[in-house]
Amino acid sequence: MKTNKEILSSLLKTTQMGQIGIRCVQKQAENPELQQALDSQLREYDKIEREAHNIANMRGWVLPELNPGIRAMSEMMTRMKLMGGRKDSKIAGMMIQGNTKGVIMSLKNLHQYSNRDARIEELSNKLLEKENDNIRQMEPFL
Repeated sequence: MKTNKEILSSLLKTTQMGQIGIRCVQKQAENPELQQALDSQLREYDKIEREAHNIANMRGWVLPELNPGIRAMSEMMTRMKLMGGRKDSKIAGMMIQGNTKGVIMSLKNLHQYSNRDARIEELSNKLLEKENDNIRQMEPFL
């Protein structure tokens, strides 16, 4: 079973991965509607991340940040995946894959969650809903 701090830490890392993924593809999007969708998703991840930090600060917890090497690796992988062809479709596919991984992680966390803190559980559910929304939002761009 996972503790509140472990759940919040995982949630924080998921939001940071989402932000990195979006920032890696944002400038590559050709369709203005896709660009708007990515901007909106980035703002939502930022908001959820800030809330996670606020909860941690209120409890006196220090949560580990994502390894900086992950950003460099994500940028390199993104460049490779976007080579040639329909960039918007590739971006949408990559975003759907990333959000699907986030959904899986969120569901696993919720199933392994003991001694539930109402605020952390609410934020976890908010992230899960947002990731599902993000998937639906990207489908038209495939």
